[in-house]
Amino acid sequence: MKLKLHIWRQDNAKTAGKMVSYDANHVSPDMSFLEMLDVLNQELITKGEDPVAFDHDCREGICGACSMVINGIPHGPQRATTTCQLHMRSFKDGDEVYIEPWRAEPFPVIKDLAVDRAALDRIIAAGGFISVGTGSPPDGNAIPISKEISDLAMDAAACIGCGACVAACPNGSAMLFTAAKVSHLNLLPQGEPEKDQRVINMVAQMDAEGFGNCTNYAECQAACPKEISIQFIAKMNRDLIRAKLREGNNAGSGKTGGA
Repeated sequence: MKLKLHIWRQDNAKTAGKMVSYDANHVSPDMSFLEMLDVLNQELITKGEDPVAFDHDCREGICGACSMVINGIPHGPQRATTTCQLHMRSFKDGDEVYIEPWRAEPFPVIKDLAVDRAALDRIIAAGGFISVGTGSPPDGNAIPISKEISDLAMDAAACIGCGACVAACPNGSAMLFTAAKVSHLNLLPQGEPEKDQRVINMVAQMDAEGFGNCTNYAECQAACPKEISIQFIAKMNRDLIRAKLREGNNAGSGKTGGA
């Protein structure tokens, strides 16, 4: 196949960027999207030109590193698919393909298609962990957990932290990411002791990073390669309200903590 690629080129967050067009004349339909960019970069290097910078790692749809908006859609036109798992048979010979980085204020451009997503790491660091002593790993069936709850926790834990939800949201909200990371711990017994402080701290950090709020467009759910439901946002909001109420009650009675 032959494609016309329009790729965002930008040296860093402080410089202006622009779309630059390239001809991709030897595209196999069996290539992944990143392999197609690899071939383009080899051609650019051969010509003595600067290759296109983009994030990638496992290329198996697991790590969440690959991050680009393809024809206006985070990760591209195929639903429930990361960029690295998107294959060129999703396009037709002669197509024009527009490739841009994630667009959100908390995701400054490092170079070209690569952005700094450390803001998501800081949200995790604010509470996406269990710090209480749990001893050695228990047997898988030692703590009775209903199938409904365990399935929900696994659905939330499927989040790979790619940031597509932020890129898709008109508000640049990270609510789906934060809700998934809060919920997969808050749903389980191991996360129960710290659930209130977890949701308060992680939502506060999300706000501090400059992400927008959720207004129920549900674009995040549509763009998520792991199809995480916005129901987790509703659950996180309920957890936050309860935590704030308990915090206020405890403050009024002179107590600290509480679950």
